[in-house]
Amino acid sequence: MDKFLHEEPIVPRTNEEKQAVINRLKRIEGQVRGIQRMVEEDRYCIEILVQISAINAALKKVGYSITERHMKHCVHRAINDGEGDNAIDELLEIMKHFSK
Repeated sequence: MDKFLHEEPIVPRTNEEKQAVINRLKRIEGQVRGIQRMVEEDRYCIEILVQISAINAALKKVGYSITERHMKHCVHRAINDGEGDNAIDELLEIMKHFSK
């Protein structure tokens, strides 16, 4: 996918929405640093794998949150503006990557 329908959200994110996503990403960042320490400390592999699984789940949760917002605002607006097919195709294409 070389080009997206829009360069920025059709409906800008509120400050609260931005802060919620940023807070989640900062927690994930801390978890990644924790895994780095675990490797440095030569912790048991299973403990590290459990933490990696937790990070994957947290990233998916962020992705689902952003996807939900995109559908409720950007795709909804595109459908109302007659660009629904393009918006849905774009979303389906990115979901293929997201689900890998």
